[in-house]
Amino acid sequence: MPTGQFLMQRSVLAGVQAVAAHTRHAFARHTHDQFGIGVMRLGAQVSHSGRGQVQAGPGHVITVNPGEVHDGAPIGDTPRAWQMLYLDPDVVLHAALELDDADTSGASYEFEHPARHQPALARDVLRLYAQAITDPTPLACDALLLRILAQARGDGLPQTSADASGSVPASIRHARALIDDDPAAILSLADLGGASGLSRYQALRAFTRATGMTPHAYQIQRRLLLARQLIRRGLTLADAATASGFADQSHMTRLFTRTYGVSPRRYALAACPD
Repeated sequence: MPTGQFLMQRSVLAGVQAVAAHTRHAFARHTHDQFGIGVMRLGAQVSHSGRGQVQAGPGHVITVNPGEVHDGAPIGDTPRAWQMLYLDPDVVLHAALELDDADTSGASYEFEHPARHQPALARDVLRLYAQAITDPTPLACDALLLRILAQARGDGLPQTSADASGSVPASIRHARALIDDDPAAILSLADLGGASGLSRYQALRAFTRATGMTPHAYQIQRRLLLARQLIRRGLTLADAATASGFADQSHMTRLFTRTYGVSPRRYALAACPD
C-alpha cells in the first residue's frame, strides 16, 4: 500500500468496518462513534488517549472507545501502517451481555488499554479482519469476536486441552451433535448455544473446555473427516469439497494439507488407485 493511503475495505460482517492505512499523517484530536481495535503492522506512533499519552509499535494492539478523544502522529520520519476494525456499539454491547455469565443486565464495555503488546490478541484481530473482508465462517467470526472482547478486557478462554475427566456435559453433547450430524451445515454460536441451553460465550467456553477445540476448529476437523470419506468413495475433489462444507476445492486443499501433510489429490491417488 503506498504511503498516504487509506483503504476502507468492504466488510461482509454486519456492523463492522475494516480500514487499512499506511501514512505519515498526523491526526488532530477527534472522536469516533464506534469501538475501534486494530494492529500496528509497521512503524510507530505516539497518541493522546483516554488513558493519557501512549506509544505503539509493530505488533501492538491499538484501541479506541466511542467518544474517546485521541490523536496520532508518527514517531520519526517513517510512515506507520495499521489494520483497524471499527465495531458498531450494538455489536459490542450485544456480545458484552454474554461475557459475564452471572450478570446479563445493563451491558457495558470499554477497552482498557489504548496500546498494548498482546500477541495472541493481535493474531485474533488480524484473523477477524481477514474474515471480515473475505467469506466469513459464522462459527469462526462469532468465536473470534467474543475472544477478542474477552482478551481486550483481561479475560480469556480456557486452554484448549480436553477436560481431564474425559466426560462431556450433556449440554455440550447436544451442541457437538449439531456438528457431528451435519458437518457441512452453516452453524453459529447462537445455534450451539440454543442446543446447549447456554449463551454464546458460555457455549464457546464449555465446548472448548470439554473437547479441547473451539467449535469452529472441531467443525473443520469433522468436515475434513467427511471429505476423506467422500474422496475414498470416488467423488471428485471439487464435489467432495462442496459436500463437506468448504468454500471451494482450494479451501479444502489448504486445510487438508495443513492437517494431514498430504494434499487431497495425493490422498485420492493412494486411497483410490483405480
